[in-house]
Amino acid sequence: MSRGMLGKKLGMTAFYSDEGQLIPVTVVEAGPCVVTQIKTLTTDGYNALQLGFGEKKQTRVSNPLQGHFKKSGDACFEHLREFFVEDPEAYDIGQTISVELFNVGERVDVAGTTKGRGFSGVIKRHGFHRGPTGHGSKNVRPPGSIGCSATPSKVVKGKKMPGHYGHDRNTIRNLEIVDIRPDANLVMIKGALPGPKSGLVAINKPKF
Repeated sequence: MSRGMLGKKLGMTAFYSDEGQLIPVTVVEAGPCVVTQIKTLTTDGYNALQLGFGEKKQTRVSNPLQGHFKKSGDACFEHLREFFVEDPEAYDIGQTISVELFNVGERVDVAGTTKGRGFSGVIKRHGFHRGPTGHGSKNVRPPGSIGCSATPSKVVKGKKMPGHYGHDRNTIRNLEIVDIRPDANLVMIKGALPGPKSGLVAINKPKF
């Protein structure tokens, strides 16, 4: 069985359980994903499925990728990712992976790319406190002193400073699947997921 599939984050909403409890959930359009390549232990050194998600115009795809996609059908895909599988012989090229891979109440790990914030200061990036705002103050938002003049006479590695904030790969583990809508390829996952709306996410079954 494949351990995961690709999806698109649609946004957050609220879901009421049977007991009347309000549960915040993130709605993900999970698949359908198409098996574009099967990798085995004998040929590639590991077992995995390469899945394609999100159809793309053929004119927007390079010739080598067009030849690769023709092996699995007529459709071209925008995203390609590999997922571990225990028995690759149980799958065929061109086979469709749907939300039926998961069950309600199951725990999953969701990986995505966080929102990019651009170049940010230490207050926004690291949560620093601001300096005094009284008359004549020249240290309201700067980070302040970053080293010593004597020892070690340098800026130590890993010092929290202004810089690129966000747009990092992030994985949130042990999230609960609250509801599944197979007719619309929707999965409702409890809590927040990394990334913006319409962002690509990978839903994986836990390794243990």
